[in-house]
Amino acid sequence: MDNDKDGLIKHREIIFCELHFDKNQGQTALLLLSDIEGVHHLRVSEKGTLHISYNLQLISLKIIEDALIELGFHISSNLLNKLKRALYHYTEETQRANLGCCRDNDNCTREIFINRYQRIRHGCRDERPTHWRKYL
Repeated sequence: MDNDKDGLIKHREIIFCELHFDKNQGQTALLLLSDIEGVHHLRVSEKGTLHISYNLQLISLKIIEDALIELGFHISSNLLNKLKRALYHYTEETQRANLGCCRDNDNCTREIFINRYQRIRHGCRDERPTHWRKYL
């Protein structure tokens, strides 16, 4: 199965704010993100914009941006970039939810409910034959 044909490989740009003490935020972010699982390709343009390709099943743009912001990077917040990012976040989270990997593969709400359902005792899991169930 080719993930790129399925639309699971995303190619995005992360534009950094110019008013930051680190004038080379794109290169610094490239070094930090190079070992992340799911990130396939990173490149910094002349303007300092980070071009990133990643597998949507493993990571999303929101997760990447939240991690960068938490580490002290300043992402551009002009109106056009905010609108693009909001659209990307919404469509990617919707696509991830449809794939069954809502937030994190291990802590997915659906997985939690499935595991709980399989572990509890209920009428559907009664090992006794149906003709013995009405006696107890």
